[in-house]
Amino acid sequence: MRRFKESIRLAATTRCSISRSLFSTLANDASVDDLHNQVLVEARGSSRTAVLNRPASLNALTTSMGSRLQKLYKSWEDDPSIGFVMMKGSGRAFCAGGDIMGLYHLINKGKLEDCKDFFRTLYTFIYFSGTYLKPHVALLNGITMGGGAGVSIPSTLRVATNKTVFATPETLIGFHPDAGASFYLSHLPGHIGEKLRGPEMLACGLATHYTLAERLSLLEEQLGELFTDDPSVIESSLEKYGDLVCPDKTSVVHRIELLDRCFSLDSVEEIIDALEREVGRTDDEWCKSTLGRLKEASPLSLKVSLRSIREGRFETLDQCLAREYRMSLQGISGRISRDFCEVRISIIDPHLHNFHFHLLKKQQEYMDDKFGILHTNVQGVRARMVNKDFMPRWDPENLEGVSSDMVDEYFLPLSETEPELDLPTKLREAFP
Repeated sequence: MRRFKESIRLAATTRCSISRSLFSTLANDASVDDLHNQVLVEARGSSRTAVLNRPASLNALTTSMGSRLQKLYKSWEDDPSIGFVMMKGSGRAFCAGGDIMGLYHLINKGKLEDCKDFFRTLYTFIYFSGTYLKPHVALLNGITMGGGAGVSIPSTLRVATNKTVFATPETLIGFHPDAGASFYLSHLPGHIGEKLRGPEMLACGLATHYTLAERLSLLEEQLGELFTDDPSVIESSLEKYGDLVCPDKTSVVHRIELLDRCFSLDSVEEIIDALEREVGRTDDEWCKSTLGRLKEASPLSLKVSLRSIREGRFETLDQCLAREYRMSLQGISGRISRDFCEVRISIIDPHLHNFHFHLLKKQQEYMDDKFGILHTNVQGVRARMVNKDFMPRWDPENLEGVSSDMVDEYFLPLSETEPELDLPTKLREAFP
């Protein structure tokens, strides 16, 4: 089981079928969305509930939402009349993750500092949630992906339903599982998390309880009558509306031996070779499908994700978030690869000819929008969500072209002029 626990769960980052709607399709536009109403508040009994409220974009998280969540949770933690907190989503999703299209537009406008603020704000809230001093219940009804998992998995109690769909498919857009994913994925009992339904989340520990979506309103009503800060009392109420459920026979949770055999290997190349041998030996449909998804993903992202999740086995939540912050900034810089972002700038000046050049990280810090127009070639986002041709031009284009130096760069400390993620670890100690 330990070897199995050590596996990367690469299909966790690739198997989910991605469409534009599974990530956000809207930028963070204050003129359209009332920022205050992107996170609503419900008060019942001794509880407070944060309601993620961008249903048109599947409640994808923006910087302003992360900031509001931080303020709300801090005030609720300090209020002695509040016993426990909850989080849920409006519409058909809990949360589809971070606002990828919002980031896409920010990068197009050359607003790299705003992108950094997005990651910094979201990761800081995830750490705050993961060290919260009061019971925290997450109602994971509907799509729960990427950053949506990041803000909910640290919760004390996590309720999945028959409509829950969990995935971390970032490698398909040239990114890496972030928002604490390297922490919680590395602690799962095996290669679990590819595209999971509610019963599978319960079986592998991502969820603590399961109920039918049709009974969720009754469960919320029951919780709303509580005046307590005792987790055992809250859990007893959840169990009243809990349902016994087991993953079906085709579920990935029944493939423990196969997963251990393939995904506990040391490199992406070895994992793919093992899957190919399984396909040749058994003609297994799941293996063929998983193999196909791995080959669709960014080769660099696969290797970066493998290392990230395996390092997460030996790190606390704050250490994982700090490392993921460095990795995310490297990813949006376009300096190592253009898989997530290649930035070019056009300088328009009456005394000069128009010309293009790659915008390096140090140059990004000094350029101003008034000097030119930024253009980005965000390969994974472009191919999956903009042009929708599903033909990203990965750089490098295959695993053989990914050098160890390229992977190493994602994990190096930031430059002296770029501050690291500053989490309040002295005030709030992370759980191991």
